Amino acid sequence: MIPGTEALVKRFGPLTVLDGITTEFQPSSVTAIVGPNGSGKSTFMKCAVSLVTPTSGRVYGFDRERIGAMAQTGRYPDNLTPTDIFRLVRNIRRSPVPHLNELIDVFDLGPHVDKAMRTLSGGTRQKVGAVIALMDDVDILLLDEPTAGLDPVAASRLKDIVATRRNRGATVLVTSHILSDLQELADRLLFLLDGRIVHDGSIDAVLQATQRPTLERAVAELMTRGSV
Repeated sequence: MIPGTEALVKRFGPLTVLDGITTEFQPSSVTAIVGPNGSGKSTFMKCAVSLVTPTSGRVYGFDRERIGAMAQTGRYPDNLTPTDIFRLVRNIRRSPVPHLNELIDVFDLGPHVDKAMRTLSGGTRQKVGAVIALMDDVDILLLDEPTAGLDPVAASRLKDIVATRRNRGATVLVTSHILSDLQELADRLLFLLDGRIVHDGSIDAVLQATQRPTLERAVAELMTRGSV
């Protein structure tokens, strides 16, 4: 089933964070979900992985066994090591996680896999989150600020892996404040404002519509206008 949402609404008390979101996400695509702070991006991603229950509407096709997710700031027990965490994830998924050792090498995690998480830097913890998201052959990747805190080499390698997974058929949703990353990775832009979709189209289309040379400039223009 193609993942998507239908008339998705989420309220926290009197505050409406998502207001009738209807959309779908095709295989072999990378969708950048952008918008100002408070526009509903993180809540949308949390609804997709069932961390937040919608007030009304429907979320479909985001089956947990199909998803690899990377949070902006992964929270892990301080006393566990990356090896412990990878083992737990493997046992929960009940799969051989075929890319685990390869990813440990790609992200240079070998010297750190047996150290307690509390001793690791923020960038190294972010690499652990990347390995967890990518260690299995999942159909859907949900990446929330995936390159935040990564050094340029690790960020470049992560983007290469995401592009490869997309080319193999994965559906990728990504949020980031590093809009140059999104311009490099994404083929579609979903722009949220006040919990609603105000633009949905290709990156090239939004650059053309705003007459701006980069996605960063184009998104700034969208925020100013409120729409294309």
